[in-house]
Amino acid sequence: MNNLQCDVLIIGAGPAGMAAALAAGESQQRIVMLDDNPRPGGQIWRDGPEVELPALARQYRQAIDALEHFTLLSGSKVVAQSGPQQLLYENDKGCGTIDYQRLILCCGARELLLPFPGWTLPGVTGAGGLQAQIKNGLSLRGERVVIAGSGPLLLAVADSVSKAGGKVTLLAEQAAMSRLVTFAKGLWQWPAKVRQSLGLINRCYRPNSYVLEAQGQQRLAAVRVQQGGQIRTIACDRLACGFGLVANIELAMLLGCRIENAAISVDEWQQTSITNLYAAGECTGVGGSELALVEGAIAGYAASGNTAAAQALLAKRSKWQRFATAVSQTFLLNPALKTLGAADTFLCRCEDVTLGQINTQAGWTACKLNSRCGMGACQGKICATAARYLLDWPIPQPRVPLTPVRLETLAVLTPRQADDVE
Repeated sequence: MNNLQCDVLIIGAGPAGMAAALAAGESQQRIVMLDDNPRPGGQIWRDGPEVELPALARQYRQAIDALEHFTLLSGSKVVAQSGPQQLLYENDKGCGTIDYQRLILCCGARELLLPFPGWTLPGVTGAGGLQAQIKNGLSLRGERVVIAGSGPLLLAVADSVSKAGGKVTLLAEQAAMSRLVTFAKGLWQWPAKVRQSLGLINRCYRPNSYVLEAQGQQRLAAVRVQQGGQIRTIACDRLACGFGLVANIELAMLLGCRIENAAISVDEWQQTSITNLYAAGECTGVGGSELALVEGAIAGYAASGNTAAAQALLAKRSKWQRFATAVSQTFLLNPALKTLGAADTFLCRCEDVTLGQINTQAGWTACKLNSRCGMGACQGKICATAARYLLDWPIPQPRVPLTPVRLETLAVLTPRQADDVE
């Protein structure tokens, strides 16, 4: 076992986590950062063989590398709380515990994937999932790609597809044109976003459009799309579909943090409802990398005792919080998306559980007991999130382990802790 001790423990090495590490690092305290990716950057700054990181990302990585009294545990996952102010983690080298004085959660967010007929066909992925594959070297040369769902991420994915040699045949955004126009009119408040949006303009962008069905036998061959008042069938080789992002709050819930609006609730210093436990970035509410960076810095300064430096960043945070609010209002999901799936459409891909099998259940616990929904490799991160949106179920309370792990890792837990293992 590799057991560590630190003053500040940061979970997540995306923009928020890196900003928190740099801010806390000014105090020369011992910092440990744990992240499940092989390299820092999170999803937005994901590195790979086909990636040219933006200058800002490179600056943050270089600054992280130069930190003293700093340990980065890449390719590692939190398994459980193993004691007071102690977390159990696992990676390919084994497992260990980390004792901390202050904890900063920068757990990010994940895509919301909603089931529709054919969504499990080969060739259908999440929008962000396809972007991650491209960054890891996937070539799309000569392939026809439909991108669908909601949110600014779709434009970034379309740009990645084009650079990888693919042809975007449709970019279907479910939001109505009126909302998009209102949003565009207000972008002048954030000049950097105006420049960014101009660079991502795509002639295949269609508002008030969403996928009805993915068609094909052994593999995706076409997509049926509701486009305004018309239904179109578009031949394609790939479909990348994502309906926005949802905060990763499972660890926070396990630790007892207060949750509001499906995100971690924090005060002006990014402190949660638990003393010495902070949170920043998308896990406190989806808002983009600019907001994540400033929230991470505030959390890092506050956790290391430099409240004056944190105070100086509050106005900047407010600016990007207003942008986050504008985005969330613009891309509210159309209630029609709740009716895309049929009774025989899979909700849980891991355990082959259909929507028809869970529609009569009273909640997530009953659903798992009667169908094994959420009992597979993703531990409900996909299907439970979809069910929460489709059926208005409350957020299920996570249980140990937070991720599938080796038996020798679970053996570290005390008998009482092991009793809670699912």
